[in-house]
Amino acid sequence: MQVVIHAGVAFTDEDRIFGLLRDNAEAMSNHSVAFWGARVFRRQFRTALNERDHGSNREILRSSFMDLVPNDKTVTRTILTNPGYLGPIQTSIMDGQFYPLAGERVAFMEDAFEGMPIELFLGLRNPGSFIPMAVMAQTDADRQRVLAETDLSCLSWLTLIDNIRDLAPDVRITLWRNEDSPLIWGDIARAMAALPDNTPLNGEYALLSSLVSEAGRAEIEALTAERPVPIDADTRLELSRIFETYALPEAIEEELDLPGWNDDIIAAFNELYEQDMDVLQTMSDVRFLKP
Repeated sequence: MQVVIHAGVAFTDEDRIFGLLRDNAEAMSNHSVAFWGARVFRRQFRTALNERDHGSNREILRSSFMDLVPNDKTVTRTILTNPGYLGPIQTSIMDGQFYPLAGERVAFMEDAFEGMPIELFLGLRNPGSFIPMAVMAQTDADRQRVLAETDLSCLSWLTLIDNIRDLAPDVRITLWRNEDSPLIWGDIARAMAALPDNTPLNGEYALLSSLVSEAGRAEIEALTAERPVPIDADTRLELSRIFETYALPEAIEEELDLPGWNDDIIAAFNELYEQDMDVLQTMSDVRFLKP
């Protein structure tokens, strides 16, 4: 049994990956893939992960997982999707890091699922937008703690990935920029499910279509009628052009409410984010999805 954990990060896909998997349930079943979302995480995994210091919770986690899997052995790959696998939102910025407990949690799952290869899938987003969203999602007390204890300018996704690689070195990691998700939406799902690259998916272009004007949607429909799966460079270039040309400002621009968070800070994080993404793409043990 192969176990895929799609753990966000927070404020990335907002359960839309689960929706894409559900829209393609038949294709998933045909390839022996099962998948579960937020409800299963909350009911069967959250407590064991949050209380992982108790040794019995390893068996509870494994038992909860095995209860999900059909006994007829028709499922060989499972996908668990929820940002809570990395940690609750209160731990998204803590101890001067993004998700400092993530490495422990992934290692705990690796131990609990002994004998089952684990893959971790993470969509990362620009800290210039992630930080204010994560801070403002905290309770007042936690928000004040974060602002008092954290040098926000030092936060980097590299630390998170290094932490996971150090504590769970056998877990294969797949990453992508959340900003690229509309252009690689089907690729993400195919990678999670280990489907062939040329497998068409229902709703593959739904996310991209939701972010562009009516004229952009018409071009997407015309393009994908001839080429339903973007396996060639020309199709990908055309999709990128459509997104750049027809993106709706109100669909892609976000209001960031953190006091003092200004354009200069965001610009600085843009540069650091690109540098971090370049470094991650050089890591031989990390797969990086991109358009």
